[in-house]
Amino acid sequence: MQQYLQQEHPVRKGWQVAKLIKRILAIAIVGAIAAAVIYASVLPNTQRQADIARRAKLMGGGPVPVLAAPTRIADVPLYLDGVGTAKARNTVVVRPQVDGRILSINFKEGQEVKRGDVLAKIDPSTYQAQFDQAIAKKALDEAQLANAQRDMERYAKLGGNIVAQKTIDTQRALVDQLTAQIKLDDAAIANAKAFLDYTTIIAPINGRTGIRLVDEGNLVRASDAGIVIITELRPISVLFTLPQQQLVQVNKALAAGALAVEALDADGGLILDHGTLQVVDNQVDQSTGTVRMKAEFPNADLQLWPGQFVNVRLLVDTLQQVVVVPTPAVQRGPNGTFVYVLKKGEEDRVNLRPVTVTHQTEANAVIAKGLDSTERVVTTGFGRLKDGAEVAVATPKEQETAAAARQVATAARREDARANVRAACAADIQRLCANVERGKDMRACLQANAAALSEACKTAATGGGTRKNEVRKVEGSATE
Repeated sequence: MQQYLQQEHPVRKGWQVAKLIKRILAIAIVGAIAAAVIYASVLPNTQRQADIARRAKLMGGGPVPVLAAPTRIADVPLYLDGVGTAKARNTVVVRPQVDGRILSINFKEGQEVKRGDVLAKIDPSTYQAQFDQAIAKKALDEAQLANAQRDMERYAKLGGNIVAQKTIDTQRALVDQLTAQIKLDDAAIANAKAFLDYTTIIAPINGRTGIRLVDEGNLVRASDAGIVIITELRPISVLFTLPQQQLVQVNKALAAGALAVEALDADGGLILDHGTLQVVDNQVDQSTGTVRMKAEFPNADLQLWPGQFVNVRLLVDTLQQVVVVPTPAVQRGPNGTFVYVLKKGEEDRVNLRPVTVTHQTEANAVIAKGLDSTERVVTTGFGRLKDGAEVAVATPKEQETAAAARQVATAARREDARANVRAACAADIQRLCANVERGKDMRACLQANAAALSEACKTAATGGGTRKNEVRKVEGSATE
């Protein structure tokens, strides 16, 4: 019996140890879960509090560094931007008016010619003979007329008692007939003279000759394609389109006087020439919702070329002596537009002031209400600004450095725009200019094939329809 009790005691002791281990594990699991819950609920609040404290420290840690610009009084032009194509004012295909062999070509390709200059000569032998024949025929008829007139005079002197009246009437009819024949001969001579003159081909307009279409010594006919094409380049026309929504504004401005037009290059940064608006088309294109217009440019230095793709800027109005600020100074909030103004006499603090913007471009904004010309506005650092915030305005040298940085950024944006154009026009380049080297030759090729470019390429070339200095009307005033 005692031996049995000795064997049972180790078993009971092992069971108690196992039960203790289970309790410890259960307590550990519960503790881990509780710690996880506390961590998940307490830590975000702690982080938020730390972020709030960090932002408060940044906001209250010192003045906000900003750049400032003075307001100014200026005249601001209002432009409407469009896309167009240069077109020769007059284009003439010089064709022969008679058949014959070309004896000489009297112009050089690309030469400037005047109206009446000799361009080519056709063999006149046949037409000279016809002219001489017509003159000789007139001389013959004149001799016959003179003889008939003398006979008529003799018959008239003898009278009706000696010469029958019928003979006199017949002779009078012969005189009239020969007189009419002389007039017919004059017409034949004029016709032969015209054909003879046609053998000398002259320039019908002032302009520039193109590539010669036929060579000296060839036989030409009046039905042939022509000898050369002459285009009038000075002055030159540009056809462009504007949205129909701007038609009323254009007509109103045109009624007040001639409208100035500027032609710009494909990048919109270089003004090629200044001209005037000549005509607004009498109907709107229903398929595109645009109206065609034509402007004329002096083109004194041949900056524009027929078929060239150009950007057009039409001046419709000028705002006289208005308050102007840099566009970055204008901010937009839930209640409208506003600016941060440096306090007068205390330029280390700013006031938030609602303004009314009537016109805005990429560079400047016109303020109709809310500012005067003696104040300064903040142009950077808006992320940490608020009404009454303390600021530190950068020195002129620092502002120059910032301006240089903005120029670098602008150049980078332009390079990106060029990259977008190259990507959008890749298919057109492969299709139209596959054998042309990149650079000016490639650009000239695309301009020469402007009408055949895809819509994607045209859109990329114009910046997606958003031009520099686009006219935008912003209504309403802002309140914070």
